[in-house]
Amino acid sequence: MGNGPLKSETTTGLGGSLHIGGVEFISRLIVGTGKYETNEVMVNAIKASGAEMVTVAVRRIDLDRNNEQGILHDLKPDEFFLLANTAGCSTAEDAIRYARLARAAGFNDFLKLEVIGDTRTLLPDVYATLEAAKTLADEGFKVMAYTNDDLITALRLEDAGCVAVMPLASPIGSGLGMVNPYFIREIKRRLSVPVIVDAGVGTASDACVTMEQGVDGILMNTALAAADDPVRMALAMKHATVAGRLAFLAGRMPSSEIAVPSSPVIGMLD
Repeated sequence: MGNGPLKSETTTGLGGSLHIGGVEFISRLIVGTGKYETNEVMVNAIKASGAEMVTVAVRRIDLDRNNEQGILHDLKPDEFFLLANTAGCSTAEDAIRYARLARAAGFNDFLKLEVIGDTRTLLPDVYATLEAAKTLADEGFKVMAYTNDDLITALRLEDAGCVAVMPLASPIGSGLGMVNPYFIREIKRRLSVPVIVDAGVGTASDACVTMEQGVDGILMNTALAAADDPVRMALAMKHATVAGRLAFLAGRMPSSEIAVPSSPVIGMLD
């Protein structure tokens, strides 16, 4: 979405911009809109994060943009790339219905597909997600599918036509950070579409570690909204996302279980 000086400053050394479904994004951070105390805090946090893509739960908001109390009144489509989200859906049929509702309400064709299979863990129902993904992709939606950290499911979602696959770092709202980095790295190695890690990030160090796995981006909501200072945390997440990306591209030093001198030992004076 971006160009000009901001683009060159933000993407320098980061391996280029993020491309999803034919659209270019400068920021690799995507943020949600739920749980904020006020719309003002929400907007200020989003702006501080530098995120361009912002998710909106279609099932949980007022779709009337003229309602000054609704979040859409403060999220201008010319300022943010709004990503409709099927959060709260527990069947493929529900997710498909709300996706179509979002399109009818004027949202773009991008969709974060989320079908929950368990109310305690909020883990995805991968069978229902696959079913909905196939239907929605056939209808022209650019589906970004929330899923678990299973490689086979991720591959099948890509085959179903998803423009991005979004494996979780840990359960939604848990703040546990990256639980299975190996599985996330393997998904990234095997998929051709962007891999955006979704859910579980709790603080800036979690975001940095997540991006160090080589993924294309990260999505978060509760980590910002539930912080004591959402705007300050959003700024921290912005920098952590960039730092993690840079560290991945730079390549970390080899790790060792024994000490290795940090200065040459050859030629030392007796």
